[in-house]
Amino acid sequence: MSDPIRVVVVDDEPMVCAHLRTILGSADDIEVVDDAQDGAAAVECVVRHRPNVVLMDLRMPGVDGLTGIERICKLPDPPVVVALTTFDADKYVLRALRAGAAGFLVKSTPPEDLIGLVRVAADGHTVLSQEAKKRLLAASADEQNTRQRAVELVRDLTNREIEVLTCLGQGLSNAQIAERLYLSEATVKSYVSRMLVKLSCANRLQAGLLAYDAGLVPR
Repeated sequence: MSDPIRVVVVDDEPMVCAHLRTILGSADDIEVVDDAQDGAAAVECVVRHRPNVVLMDLRMPGVDGLTGIERICKLPDPPVVVALTTFDADKYVLRALRAGAAGFLVKSTPPEDLIGLVRVAADGHTVLSQEAKKRLLAASADEQNTRQRAVELVRDLTNREIEVLTCLGQGLSNAQIAERLYLSEATVKSYVSRMLVKLSCANRLQAGLLAYDAGLVPR
């Protein structure tokens, strides 16, 4: 059997942490290794336990979730960080994604869906609903400075890299990009890896947002 997915839960409400522990602990392939009540404690948990996934509440006293995400994503070989939030926190989620979060989950997510989404996040895929994606991209489009920076970054890409970036902005997987552009999946993976470095993006979702900001993906 493969090793279980190691998860750290971060929320200032002990009952929320206990609830998430119970849900995730019911899955044979997931282990909640620790929980924390603010961003600083979350960093300590990550260093101590080396989890695969961190579920991070955004609004907490002390060191908030946004700062916690930034600190965790700067660690060597950081885990996947997923923001925990409610739909009234769009502006905070957008900042979390730009800080390096790989997506977000609404706290009211049904238990069976939560387990599946944690597995998806651990596999390196974006955890973001279609409705949430539209709202976040709309909020992103209002940031003039962000759009200008995105346009400047894209100018340094080759035509093929722009094609791949556009596909990321449309939410396509590596397999779907390979089929559309007549490339192998290995080649697409190589393009994506190089672009993340070139664009200073922490993950595919950040690159997808940048594609939208640069006007590569229609509003």
